[in-house]
Amino acid sequence: MRKSDLVTAMAAKADIPKDQANRVLSDILEQIAMAVGRKDHVTLVGFGTFLQRHRGARAGKNPQTGEPVIIGASNTVSFKPGKALREAIVQEQPEPKPVKSGNRTRSRRATGESHAQTP
Repeated sequence: MRKSDLVTAMAAKADIPKDQANRVLSDILEQIAMAVGRKDHVTLVGFGTFLQRHRGARAGKNPQTGEPVIIGASNTVSFKPGKALREAIVQEQPEPKPVKSGNRTRSRRATGESHAQTP
């Protein structure tokens, strides 16, 4: 779902013009961004909490060269879903596949084998 989809749904539900719904949604998002930027927590009961988290400097690797690099400290936005949101997205868990005992084989990808068959 995109912002335009939210605007359309809000306009239909509240029976207001789309441009008014767009302004309301934009204002809400702006207020959330400003509050999180000030390091305030924004809690929407039942939906969740937006907050700013600090990430300390850490060691990493350059994915192209494999060389170790230092990744600088930064701030990021975090979202903790509320109970009602978590319950709304609960999905049925697939039944676990039975584990075969005995001789286990590795996948072709893990062993480096190609998909081509050898004669």
